[in-house]
Amino acid sequence: LIADLMQMGIFANVNQAVDEPVAIKLCAKHGFKFEAEKRAKGEGQVHAAPKKVEADPIDDRPEDLKPRPPIVTIMGHVDHGKTSLLDVIRKANVAGGESGGITQHIGAYTIAVPHPEKKGALAQITFLDTPGHAAFSAMRARGANVTDLVVLVVAANDGVMPQTLEALAHAQAAKVPILVAVNKCDHPNANPTRVRQQLQEKGLTPDEWGGTTLFVDCSAVTKQGIDKLLEMIVFQADLLELKANPNRKSKGNVIESGLQAGGPTATVLVRKGTLKLGDIILCGSHYGRVRALINEEGVRLKEASPSVAVRVLGLNGVPEAGLEFVVVDNERAARDIAEERALADKAAAAEERQPRVTLENLFAKIAEDQQLTLKVVVKADTQGSVEAIVEALRKIDNSKVSLDIVHHAVGTVTESDLDLAGASKCVVLGFHTRIDSGANEKAKHYGIQIKLYAIIYELIDEVKEAMAGLLPPVLKDVVVGSAEVRQIFELSKGGAVAGCAVTMGRIVKGKVRLMRKKNLVYEGVTLSLRRFQDEVNEVRSGLECGIRIDGFNEFQLGDAIECYTVEKVKQAL
Repeated sequence: LIADLMQMGIFANVNQAVDEPVAIKLCAKHGFKFEAEKRAKGEGQVHAAPKKVEADPIDDRPEDLKPRPPIVTIMGHVDHGKTSLLDVIRKANVAGGESGGITQHIGAYTIAVPHPEKKGALAQITFLDTPGHAAFSAMRARGANVTDLVVLVVAANDGVMPQTLEALAHAQAAKVPILVAVNKCDHPNANPTRVRQQLQEKGLTPDEWGGTTLFVDCSAVTKQGIDKLLEMIVFQADLLELKANPNRKSKGNVIESGLQAGGPTATVLVRKGTLKLGDIILCGSHYGRVRALINEEGVRLKEASPSVAVRVLGLNGVPEAGLEFVVVDNERAARDIAEERALADKAAAAEERQPRVTLENLFAKIAEDQQLTLKVVVKADTQGSVEAIVEALRKIDNSKVSLDIVHHAVGTVTESDLDLAGASKCVVLGFHTRIDSGANEKAKHYGIQIKLYAIIYELIDEVKEAMAGLLPPVLKDVVVGSAEVRQIFELSKGGAVAGCAVTMGRIVKGKVRLMRKKNLVYEGVTLSLRRFQDEVNEVRSGLECGIRIDGFNEFQLGDAIECYTVEKVKQAL
């Protein structure tokens, strides 16, 4: 082999490494097939590919599967009474504490109802309450993907609205069965039949009209039809035969996450297996040991079985909503994978942020830098809200002003946010969050504006206004008045005076245009404006005057002299 290498011009001794292409040639020469094996840093020979931790074990055996409660998402238009319906179902009041009547966070609640067919048995249902506002559609799309059944809430007095159709599209895209709750049936203007007609046009034919979609008339105020709605949910769930294996490592999705006094929390929905205290969970680029499981009433649980939603404490960071979590065997593997993913995410983010400058696009880059940009830092109390706000802000598209979201995260507005905002000249937007103690001083020091909001519409509208404010005002000519030339007087010392009658508005000293048969002939300023022998500042409609224009003497009878001012008008997006 050493001789062969010498022929190739490579002088290597017995224990030196050779490059892959060289090795391939050597093998080919002696009739061997070359296979390269990669080694991780500091590892010995690896003969078997290391096992992937996240891979789901082979599908569960049918005999291990046990029935599980259905996961029901409540969807529909803003103000159609989704939260009120849930309140009646949960006999608790969440809607009361919400600003603007919008559900700000996804909530998940498990309830038990008497089974309609099996006497004495209880049927469990887990509800996901997705926020109804269009800006939360990113979260809503996720809500629909983890659910078994969608309850579409339509108000009997309003009928089908844009977001009703949007929710319907999400549910149909996720291929989830839909049950329609016609709410507000106690309203004087209620028309449940119209709702059925509108939805039939969209492909949801009511079962009483020979279709397959169940419609339930109900009212959250008078509590009518609520029991029937729950019965229908249980009935529909029985048809779906939902099952999961509770005796395996747990797996599921994060519905919501946030930062609280005890550290990062994540509300997770268990889909398979049972999540227990002390399990090591891996979720995106975060991992941790489950320190506590808390249900929606704030009760600490030992474990969470399939279809149950719980708050998990113990992760080392705030995971993104919608991410999948898995339980792994050992902490070291979890940490390695989480670190790998974090690095990959960081690299991807850096790649996105830095467009390379080439000679060809240099001038375009220079022009781009002159384009007006509003830079913002977004902080909100939960990951879902952060994403919804970022999504809504990115939708404000405008060719003249661009919006750059420099940083977005969960938590309070901190000093480091302001360091970042100061360095990149941003505005800080907070949603349902507070400002840390030292942060206000820093904001004054850097001259940064911090705006806090409780309602998402206000935040988005104000950002739009701020972007419009960056645009230079448009100059607009406003005609103040016009006069017709009736006679021309030549002056002895050269020049001419136009004897005019003011036909509209008023003529004032300042900018004027001379129009001849609707065509512009000259633009300039008035040299003098006289009425009889006196120099005046303005002449009103119906009166006569003499006008001299600076630098222009070729008046003709019938010319129109227009007097105008230039106004600055604020541009809108």
